[in-house]
Amino acid sequence: MATAQMSLPLPVLPEGWSAPNDFKAIGTLSTPNQRNLEPVGPHFLAHARRKRHKRTFSEDERIQAQEYVKKVEDEDADDISEPEDPLMLGRDAKDWKGQDHYAVLGLSKHRYRATDSQIKRAHRKKVLRHHPDKRAATGSSEDDSFFKCIQKAFEVLTDPVKRRQFDSVDENTNVDPPSKKAASKSASAFYKLWGPVFESEARFSKKQPVPKLGNDKSSKEEVEEFYNFWFAFESWRSFEYQDEDVPDDNENRDQKRHVERKNNNARKKRKTEDTARLRQLVDDCLAGDERIKKFKKEARAGKDKKRLDREAEEKRVAEEAKKAKEEKEKLLKEKEEADKAEKAEGKKAKEAAKNAAKKNKRVLKGSVKDANYLLPEGQEASAKRIDEVLGDVEAVMAKIDNEELAVLAGKLTGLKLADDVGAVWNEEAKRLEGEGKLKTEEMKILGS
Repeated sequence: MATAQMSLPLPVLPEGWSAPNDFKAIGTLSTPNQRNLEPVGPHFLAHARRKRHKRTFSEDERIQAQEYVKKVEDEDADDISEPEDPLMLGRDAKDWKGQDHYAVLGLSKHRYRATDSQIKRAHRKKVLRHHPDKRAATGSSEDDSFFKCIQKAFEVLTDPVKRRQFDSVDENTNVDPPSKKAASKSASAFYKLWGPVFESEARFSKKQPVPKLGNDKSSKEEVEEFYNFWFAFESWRSFEYQDEDVPDDNENRDQKRHVERKNNNARKKRKTEDTARLRQLVDDCLAGDERIKKFKKEARAGKDKKRLDREAEEKRVAEEAKKAKEEKEKLLKEKEEADKAEKAEGKKAKEAAKNAAKKNKRVLKGSVKDANYLLPEGQEASAKRIDEVLGDVEAVMAKIDNEELAVLAGKLTGLKLADDVGAVWNEEAKRLEGEGKLKTEEMKILGS
């Protein structure tokens, strides 16, 4: 190692200096000792490391850089470590508006809650892993598109204005409201499902802190404060991030103004839709909040006790009247059913009597037919004879009731001879003539 020597003049002694005369020794020098000195320091350690592992300067620097990267990754593995999606690694850097900046930096679980320190650490970790020089040194064929995505994400998230614009449209942070069925399963389910929804929306509030939804033990004042806050919610949310790119050239000013107006109208529309969405969300939560119903019920109970007592009395009277009416209707129904049953029985008996009468009439008509229409056996009855006999039979049957019809049928049952059948019919005809029910001139054959 080359050495350099420099001669420096001693300082000029001040006037009146008399040290040699005034000097007085108060001690003596110690006896000199001989010791071995060893080289130390980072440069000597680097030299020793290279000698031990037989590395060149470039090899040692590369290996040390890799170990440093691993050390950084291990240190940040606690809160900013996420597996990388292969699809995300192949993103086109030109489509930077469509990328998830938090996911690019590995901050998906932190998102808008990520601190500046976490963003910087995540960026450093990603750069150490995906820097083009690093990729080239490891022989990877990956281009620098994802590295550009990393730089763009870092640019957006470290700029307060740009980050707020991105957070305004970051749908991955939104929490969907629960269904009415899911929220109404139990009291705890309502607060457990709706609480995260309002915590997610609270990030857009101009006023902080934002009241919490609370639970079933929250007071009326706390609940009213919560809903009053959200019904008058002031949001800083904007939608510039979704604007169409405005041309940078100055030649087509009309086109530039047209795009700016279009973007402005689109922002207003999205803002209006978001306000309506939030209002509907609050209305849905209010409609399913059992605390509101409880408070209203308590208020009505305190103010309208007399009315409630009157309603209770009216209800009691109405129930008694209803009960009496039901009892009366029951008795009436039982009577109607009894009458109906009796009527059915009468109808059934009447129908049976009618059927019996038909059967008896067939027996009566059949008796004269079986007796050869009251002619001696072997003599053929003419049509006139048949009509006359049947006419007399019909005349007799028309004058007697069902009981008499049954008695007459009983007498004729089993008789086959014309004289026997004729005698029965003549006897019946004479009986009717004697009672004045039948006239002699009405009969042609019977009764003569």
